[in-house]
Amino acid sequence: MQALAARVRMWLPGWEVRGTTLALPGALEGAVKGMPDALIYPFFMAEGWFTRSQLPKRLRAAGIDQPLQLPAFGHDPGMEGLLRDVATEAAHELGLPDDASLILAAHGSQVSPASSQITEEMAQMLRRDTGFKVTTGYVEQEPFLEDVARQTKGPAFCLPFFATRAGHVSEDLPQALKAAGFTGPLLPAIGEHPDCARLIANTLLRHRQRAAA
Repeated sequence: MQALAARVRMWLPGWEVRGTTLALPGALEGAVKGMPDALIYPFFMAEGWFTRSQLPKRLRAAGIDQPLQLPAFGHDPGMEGLLRDVATEAAHELGLPDDASLILAAHGSQVSPASSQITEEMAQMLRRDTGFKVTTGYVEQEPFLEDVARQTKGPAFCLPFFATRAGHVSEDLPQALKAAGFTGPLLPAIGEHPDCARLIANTLLRHRQRAAA
């Protein structure tokens, strides 16, 4: 997260940009110390429990009474364009046809529909704006990735709708695809794409400009 913050800072000269995590005790509190008016950009794929409940609660406990919290990364206004460009460019570089099958892999949840809702919205956009045969597969809910991959025929590739490669992208996704006999390429997590820093910077800048206006 600190490395991502450094890349975002390159697009925002003069800004102070810090990266932190909820998982490390005291990290969030240390990051926001002395920044009572900071914009909070949640690097999460969905607007779920962490962004709607846990993060605001932790911010208030850290002394930020009314957090200026933006929508989660997966809901960023630039996400549609990023996904579309990444999928199209990857298919071209891999020599895949314009109508190749694309599996959009995501976390999912047995408890909350937040992850699947934003994933299905992005899949629908890809069907509308590209020629790919787009399906969705999840780690923790139906339709499970392994089942979707097993049913996918012809030239195909898989794009992880995840913020980072940790855990699910580095282990669960490859295992599911291998078990399904899926031989298509597995792309890096969308959150690892180099253009993410610029996407985040643009969103932060637009928010500040609207606030100033």
